[in-house]
Amino acid sequence: MATKPLPPRPAPRLYLATPEVDDPSQLGSQLTELLAAADVAAVLLRLKQTDQKTMTSRVKTLVPAIQNAGAALLLDGHVELVARAGADGAHLNGVAALDDAFPSLKPDRIAGVGGLATRHESMAAGEAGADYVLFGEPDAKGQRPSMEAIAERLQWWDELFEPPCVGFAASREEAFEFASAGADFVLVGDFIWADPRGAKAALIDAAQAIADGYEATFGKAKPGADQAGHG
Repeated sequence: MATKPLPPRPAPRLYLATPEVDDPSQLGSQLTELLAAADVAAVLLRLKQTDQKTMTSRVKTLVPAIQNAGAALLLDGHVELVARAGADGAHLNGVAALDDAFPSLKPDRIAGVGGLATRHESMAAGEAGADYVLFGEPDAKGQRPSMEAIAERLQWWDELFEPPCVGFAASREEAFEFASAGADFVLVGDFIWADPRGAKAALIDAAQAIADGYEATFGKAKPGADQAGHG
């Protein structure tokens, strides 16, 4: 009996990090436009530190723009605000923060984790039940591994472990490389907002780089509708 071919591997999706949010009103309309222009799976909301009430209202202002576009809204830290503000989850820094946040986030909300310096920490995060692991973001001093080292870590994770892995891309070139290495999601942020052509053009460009990187390794992505009843 012929073995059934494996289903095509889904192409990686964008994960968009916002600038640090102080005034959410302008960002809300910008996000509506950006999320209509590219396939963004989730938005990581970075909040400027202030009192909890103000931060909660800032999140609530942005919830409709993000969730109505079909994207998940994750807070960068601030686990205590997630449920109150109507966010979908939080991104945590390190395994200890993940463990602390689990009781308040699970089972209904997303708990992603970064700050994983070693393979051992990455595996511990996966075993602890992280919904995704992030590789390649800058540390507290602004240092990050080389593009090659991040791609190698993504490839290692992708081949051995079940939870999705996210590559932190600081450029279009990195977005291509990380999609090619087997990232499930590619996190883009500062370079999108700083692009002189505007964030929309930069985001569309990053999405194309991801598609090209995926195709270079895994072959052409098929739209979901084409998979039914073929092959």
